[in-house]
Amino acid sequence: MVATPIGNLRDLTLRALDVLASVDRIAAEDTRHTRALLDAHGIAARMASLHQHNERAGAQRVVAWLAAGESVALVSDAGTPGISDPGALVVEAVRRAGFPVVPVPGPSAVVTAMSVAGVDSAGFRFDGFLPVKREARLRALERLATCDQVVAFYEAPHRVRETFEDMALVLDAARGVTVCRELTKRFEDIHACTAGGLLAWLDADANRERGEFVLLVHPAAAEAPDRRQAEGERVLALLLEELPASQAARLAARISGAQRRELYAAALRLGGGEGGDGGET
Repeated sequence: MVATPIGNLRDLTLRALDVLASVDRIAAEDTRHTRALLDAHGIAARMASLHQHNERAGAQRVVAWLAAGESVALVSDAGTPGISDPGALVVEAVRRAGFPVVPVPGPSAVVTAMSVAGVDSAGFRFDGFLPVKREARLRALERLATCDQVVAFYEAPHRVRETFEDMALVLDAARGVTVCRELTKRFEDIHACTAGGLLAWLDADANRERGEFVLLVHPAAAEAPDRRQAEGERVLALLLEELPASQAARLAARISGAQRRELYAAALRLGGGEGGDGGET
């Protein structure tokens, strides 16, 4: 598994150069794209196409080549194979057949973006590409709305405006976002703004809708516990008009983020009747 440059061809590692120059075959996501990379470094190699539409069959071909004693390098168009690119099915098939899988690390768009985001976070979550259909995309964005880590995902240029519109709709307007466009390429652009400012940034220059994007949504601001509790009790009071105490407390906790046990105690103080599960656990 050989990582290749995400833009600048000089980002190919020395080890990757050695491997690509020495293997019997290279399985490439797009042989034309990889040929340009190999030509730039003076490497001649036998190549075979292995992409998302033929990966399962291609994995069996890789196993057959290995069984015949050949060495095979797998590359995607850019970055690390298997990270939002073909590769996982090949790794699974090769391991099942008893052959070793060796990583040759190198460029990764998501790690490159994180390195320049300047966000102090205990970790980050990588979500690949957001769903293409709007309803599913909105649901995905709603799930990350309260995430306390950086959430990173990729986006294609022809969908970036729709994605920015949905981010502005779902996320808090003040939520921090880092937009990384065309990383390591000639027109690299790294911009930090808020969810509310995404569309203004995009509209300021028509060229900003071009290229490949890595989007980093910064961690949601921690809400003070007393504010969560106050909101929980407000929601609780409404729910108690229709629901027993335990069920109302459970739903109010899910909606507000307040502690369920404290909300249940509040429900009892407010005189909420009990039913359903028989009490707090």
